[in-house]
Parts: sequence; structure tokens; C-alpha cells
Amino acid sequence: MTLKELRLEIDRIDSELVSLFSERMDVSAKVAEYKKEHNLPVFDPVRESEKLDDIASHLPEEKREYARRLYSLIFELSREEQSKLVKK
Repeated sequence: MTLKELRLEIDRIDSELVSLFSERMDVSAKVAEYKKEHNLPVFDPVRESEKLDDIASHLPEEKREYARRLYSLIFELSREEQSKLVKK
């Protein structure tokens, strides 16, 4: 494969990731609505820890820390958005 072909493949994957990220944030907003209605806290450290462990468990050892860092950021962004929505 050429570098151009590899970059096109990365571009395709990035397009899918952006779409999935947007979808995830939309569902996260619905979670915020539920939490607001039921007076639940935005941050659930047990849930996040379990999710990080589960996500990492599906990857080879050498990629687990990268996934943990990526998903920690995704969770942080989701909490930030949920916090804004819960305060409305």
C-alpha cells in the first residue's frame, strides 16, 4: 500500500469515528436528562472504572493504556456536557 492509500484509509476511519462520537454525545445528553429527572449525580466513578476496564480488556496489552487515555477523555467530555445540561 502507498502512503496515500494508507492516509485515505485513516481518513475513512476518522469519518466513522467522528460520526460515532457525535452519536455517543447525543446519547450522553439523554443520559443527562435521565440523571436530572432522577436527581442522580453526573459523575459515577464506579461505572467509569468498570467501563475503562471492559474497554481495555478487548485490546492487546500494548494498546490498553492508549484506550484508557482516549476513553478517559471521552468520559470527561461527556461529563462536561452532561453537567451543562443538568444545570439547565
